[in-house]
Amino acid sequence: MGVSTVNAPRWARHQRGLSLIELMIATLLGLMVSAGVIVLFNSASHIFRTEAQLARLQEEGRFVVAQIRSDLAMSGGLYCNNSGGNASSGTGFPADGLRVPTVYASDPGALTRALSDVTTPLGFAPAGPYSLPSFLAMRGYDCTTTGCSPIDPSSGIGIPAMGTAVGKRVVGTSVITVRYLNPKGGWAIAPDGDAMGSKLVKNVDGTLGIRLAPTSGEPPIDDFKSQVALLADCSGGQIFAVSGQGSAELTSTGNNFVQPVVDEHGVAPRLFDLSRDFRTVTYYLKVVDSGDGLGHKTGALVRRVNVGHGGSSEEIARGIERLDFKYGVRLSDGRVRYYTAAQVDNGAKSDCLPVPVPIPGSDDRGCLWRSVSLIEVNLLMDGQQPLYSLTPDELAYTYAADNTSKGAQSPQSPTAATRKVTPSKQGFPLSMLRREFGTVVAVRNFNP
Repeated sequence: MGVSTVNAPRWARHQRGLSLIELMIATLLGLMVSAGVIVLFNSASHIFRTEAQLARLQEEGRFVVAQIRSDLAMSGGLYCNNSGGNASSGTGFPADGLRVPTVYASDPGALTRALSDVTTPLGFAPAGPYSLPSFLAMRGYDCTTTGCSPIDPSSGIGIPAMGTAVGKRVVGTSVITVRYLNPKGGWAIAPDGDAMGSKLVKNVDGTLGIRLAPTSGEPPIDDFKSQVALLADCSGGQIFAVSGQGSAELTSTGNNFVQPVVDEHGVAPRLFDLSRDFRTVTYYLKVVDSGDGLGHKTGALVRRVNVGHGGSSEEIARGIERLDFKYGVRLSDGRVRYYTAAQVDNGAKSDCLPVPVPIPGSDDRGCLWRSVSLIEVNLLMDGQQPLYSLTPDELAYTYAADNTSKGAQSPQSPTAATRKVTPSKQGFPLSMLRREFGTVVAVRNFNP
């Protein structure tokens, strides 16, 4: 009787691994899948970085526009009002006369020393009282890659010169200075008989005394440090030299053409420290390190307020490469024309609204600065960090100040020949997102 045996299946004796061709095909498929995943990841990463940079750029751009608008709209603002009801007819256009403070201080340098960021002296030696010069209400400076007009704003006032090094002013960017009276500053003058509040006193020698008695919310007595005071009400203002800073009583000095007048019927009179309360605000762009650790640079918007008179200079936002202004000037016949800073500065006296106390023989240079009713602002924001995966279409952008044809503008590369200034001339990387922001600001205090 034989023993049965179990034979293994024939196919088991022939079992084997993958062939070389099968292995190569599997490897190729794996590489293709991996490559697809990498491409998908890179694409998603690029989109994320681009969208994040664009969102940040747009957020900061809107913030910068809002900040600039708030100051430019206040330009030239005085106490109570800037114009009166004494309308005179121009060429078919009735215009209210300007209510401009009258300067009694006999030393013209006393006025300019009391203010910040004055780039040009008055240029005349007045022989009597005169209206506050128009260019002290506002002044702009247009800059190219080679210089600025009507004058270089870095002349002796602490604004850096143009350059590509960190700390310099960004090449080819404009500067603007505006001044307005802080409506919350100063000391209210109380009527005679009131127990509280500051008082005006007529001295026997003809001078005017101001006895400071701050009420709730007003600055302390020792906050008055200027050599020049502004006494204003709803009818006008008087600028005059004073002594007694730091004490409870200020006195008009002999360094005035005439002594200030006390208007018995003045509405809501108020005394201001001209240096502190007549606020000087200057905007410009400064080169800063972008902070990526690679030495890349970008531009920062700087806001200077009363620098030299207890004020400050601070960065508002980063990532701004271009800043340009155009000025809508209302001429004496009612027409509005957009001018450059140099055109406003060189405007003819015949185009200006008359001031209450003109200077005899003066051409009132820069008188159109008080007639600026609109300011067009253009700024170019960048993403601050280079993105080397950006396509040429993504790098292209529009900027109104580069458009000389005044027609429809299409996006162009950062290095296009039509650019008045390119990022490379400013020392900034090319591979960044860039977007233009613009606004037109109505100067609320101009009311002809």
